[in-house]
Amino acid sequence: MGKYVIVGNGVAGVTAARAVVSADPAAELHVYGAEPYPYYRRPLLWEFIAGQTEQDALYFRSPDWYAERSIHLHLGIEVVELDTSAHRLALTNGATVEYDRLLLATGGRPFVPPCQGVDKEGVFALRTLEDALAIKAYARQVSTAVVIGGGLLGLETARALRTAGLEVTVVEFFPHLLPRQLDVEGAEVLQSLLEAQGLGIITGGTTEAILGKGRADGIRLEDGRQVAGELVLFSTGIRSQVTLAQTAGLEVNRGIVVDEHLQTSTQDVFAAGDIAEFGGQVYGIIPSAVEQARVAAANMVTPGSATYAGTLPATTLKFAGAELASLGECLAEGDEYRPLRHVDLAAGCYRKAVLREGRIVGAILLNDKERVRPTTQLIERGVDVSVHTDHLLDDDLDLRSLLRETH
Repeated sequence: MGKYVIVGNGVAGVTAARAVVSADPAAELHVYGAEPYPYYRRPLLWEFIAGQTEQDALYFRSPDWYAERSIHLHLGIEVVELDTSAHRLALTNGATVEYDRLLLATGGRPFVPPCQGVDKEGVFALRTLEDALAIKAYARQVSTAVVIGGGLLGLETARALRTAGLEVTVVEFFPHLLPRQLDVEGAEVLQSLLEAQGLGIITGGTTEAILGKGRADGIRLEDGRQVAGELVLFSTGIRSQVTLAQTAGLEVNRGIVVDEHLQTSTQDVFAAGDIAEFGGQVYGIIPSAVEQARVAAANMVTPGSATYAGTLPATTLKFAGAELASLGECLAEGDEYRPLRHVDLAAGCYRKAVLREGRIVGAILLNDKERVRPTTQLIERGVDVSVHTDHLLDDDLDLRSLLRETH
């Protein structure tokens, strides 16, 4: 029997906790969360802001769930120091905690780029339930909002604020929306869908300053344009929370560097989720957090018992009129890649497959739900589709039949 400690009560921390107690029922397991709330579904925060989900519905695991599994849950307590040689943690309340095996799963924090006026009232970033409560309360007092950042979270939150009745403008620094998930052609289709739903969209815009005396009332772009917004939301990415690890002497790059067992540079210390960097990459998506957490938990209980080889990048965006899936190397370019595209602007549909050596390695599917699962399987299995290349995006081609050909 060992003493396991998990720092972080998000998806990676809770997934790992469940896996540890399943593998070692006699384990003493403690989970420390800096927030005062039990694990909640972060991707639903925008629905909560929109008034489509109640706060109670956000909670995925009740305190009873932890207790029934003998998981000792400590909420509203932050770990401030890690001493790896003594296998000991120091907490904000002055207590210390010893561990045999430790998992760091504290996730990321919002990145707000340098900008004049970010300390004004009405300026927010969305990462936690606390943030969502503050945004929702403030949104009731105003009628206009500007969202800086046209990535997944930015668009979802902009849509939520629009649903809550505000006039909303999205300002994206890159030349098109969702620069990590969409190419120019796909972004064009998505932008027309969003504009039809009443969102204002500005691309290629750099925010220089938040306007207003004490409270925000808009932003000024570098080119001099001004955009109205009494509520200003920065959705400009996250950064891994690495300070604790750095101070403790762990190897840190953009995230905490881990090996194929999710072990850090220090024995008995593991990392998973938005805080972990594997193969030079911080994935920042839920599927990778879940996979990493399971592998880390297995190795905490039985060292060397499981390996992690990376996660197929797959992201989704879903709200009225727009259902997007971006899979694998969907933006890959170069002589070895062959992109195939099908655009139907009128129907709000976009379909793209990226081939390498006759196999699909990436895809973008906007409002094309039926193709998501079979396309994902074709990518994962590395199926050779070269004989079907000319008809791969045709409406009448059943992708499942290509999967059957491999058996």
